[in-house]
Amino acid sequence: MEPLTNRVQESEIEVYNLEELWDGQPVAELDLEPFLVEGLILREKVFRERVKEHDWSQYSGQHVAIHCSADAIVPTWAYMLVATKLKGVAASVALGRKADLVRDHFVRALEAEDWSEYEGRIVVVKGCGSKLVPPNAYLLATQKLQQVARKLMFGEPCSSVPLWRRPKAEKKSAAATKAAKPVAADLPTPGK
Repeated sequence: MEPLTNRVQESEIEVYNLEELWDGQPVAELDLEPFLVEGLILREKVFRERVKEHDWSQYSGQHVAIHCSADAIVPTWAYMLVATKLKGVAASVALGRKADLVRDHFVRALEAEDWSEYEGRIVVVKGCGSKLVPPNAYLLATQKLQQVARKLMFGEPCSSVPLWRRPKAEKKSAAATKAAKPVAADLPTPGK
């Protein structure tokens, strides 16, 4: 009897797991409504006092989404002031609710990613069962991977949905560009 071989493991398929871009820290939502006078009006002096008295250490290591649940006009500087108090305390800060913060986190992480390791590769974007990764992260990853990958799929390596394949003309032109070496032109020497 021949030994069993894992053909998926032996294949050239690369798995890209978006969940690995999250650091696992909790997300807290910070509502500015309690910082307002009667929960409706922002008076600078009162707002600054309440910001000063607030226990910022409770957000240590957490991602903090700052929003205002009241139907009040909150000037931009108020959000900025709160962000200054979270510097060095929170893992990250974003304007909006938890979903906004998570979306922003994945956008920043995907923009910072080194995509060169997927150059010319077959890539499966792992995506089965993740509730953390927002849909726009999958779209952005798709756009980034299309710039470098040979083939793109979604799911698991053993059971994936084909999404995109680089056209053969692009493969040949990319290979030809890499193989072509610049030829020095015969240019006249200045002064002759």
